[in-house]
Amino acid sequence: MVNLRLYYRVRTVVLVGLSGVVLAGFLGGFPRVDNILAQTARNLFFHVPMWFTLMAAMGVSAWHALGHLRTGDAIRDIRSEAAARAGMLFGVLGLTTGMIWARFTWYQGAGLWWNNDPKQLMAAVQLLVYAAYFVLRSAIDEPIRRARLASAYNLFAFACVPFLLYVLPRQLASLHPGAEGNPAFSQITSPSMRLVLYPAFVLFIGLFWVIYTQRVRLALVERRLDPEPVL
Repeated sequence: MVNLRLYYRVRTVVLVGLSGVVLAGFLGGFPRVDNILAQTARNLFFHVPMWFTLMAAMGVSAWHALGHLRTGDAIRDIRSEAAARAGMLFGVLGLTTGMIWARFTWYQGAGLWWNNDPKQLMAAVQLLVYAAYFVLRSAIDEPIRRARLASAYNLFAFACVPFLLYVLPRQLASLHPGAEGNPAFSQITSPSMRLVLYPAFVLFIGLFWVIYTQRVRLALVERRLDPEPVL
């Protein structure tokens, strides 16, 4: 159920490509466009792709959750959970890199790491919504019921993504680029940075796929060693 040849090829490309992104992100010469961002603009290559990766991961998770509800296939539930776990990893990293970025730009000199900016707050709420998914799974012992309830909740959690990460923050006053009254990233960063940013989007999503595939392989091995009733 896992194409190992494809997995090894994608893993190699991702590892080599991300090594290039990291080197270019930290060592590349980019003209300064915005005096506030200065060298912290290099976080763009990591912070923004992580949130796009979260959305892609949760889309994969929701797709398999829907598939499980339609077919009752236990493997779809395994894939749904694996994608959600990998997506949460990128969400936590995205929130953390955002806090660090804000500390040295928006809150420089104030000693703050968090100030309830709408974008920060909604991102944290979205992660809590998905955290509840794992709490739900851990609270139900019966595998058939656990899988179906978790899959239904997963669809609700994914439906929250566009509203909490995009729609609502854009309706509120925020320091985040792209919000009302603030320029988008494309207006405050150098065009040459896009040569690193666009590959970073693809490669971080590729990294998600590698981690997701590893977790699916592990779950299938555990299932063979300790099988649950067929769903």
